[in-house]
Amino acid sequence: MKDLTVDYALRATWQAVTKMYNEEAKNYETTMAIGFTLLSIDPKTGTPSTALGPKMGMEATSLSRIIKSIESKGLIERKPNPDDGRGVLIHLTPLGLEKRKLSKDVVMRFNEVVRLNIPNEKLQHFFEVTDTINKLIAEKKVYIKNSTTK
Repeated sequence: MKDLTVDYALRATWQAVTKMYNEEAKNYETTMAIGFTLLSIDPKTGTPSTALGPKMGMEATSLSRIIKSIESKGLIERKPNPDDGRGVLIHLTPLGLEKRKLSKDVVMRFNEVVRLNIPNEKLQHFFEVTDTINKLIAEKKVYIKNSTTK
């Protein structure tokens, strides 16, 4: 591309990070999606199944497939929510806790290497930029519908 666009830089970087995480996850017989899910589950109290999707920014159908997959691998178990008889809490099994720790170590290693190679001031600017982009999107300031157009 002649001029690098913001969306291209974000997408290309995220694809590289995803590929890196998935390559590393293979060493532990898992995937980035599974690791991310395990990291999103409270290791002590479990997490309500209904809270997991919003916490991860995922649609229910995508999350449902991952939950079924990690449950079949013995990484999680579902238990009734003692505070809400209609709800279910997702708890990590001992194997799930082990895989969660591995996932956390991988994420922490990535962050450590990035922080060692990028000055703190530049990282703060990066976080400010991503925060602003997220706010623009959340506040629907990117594509404004004009009621007068036909």
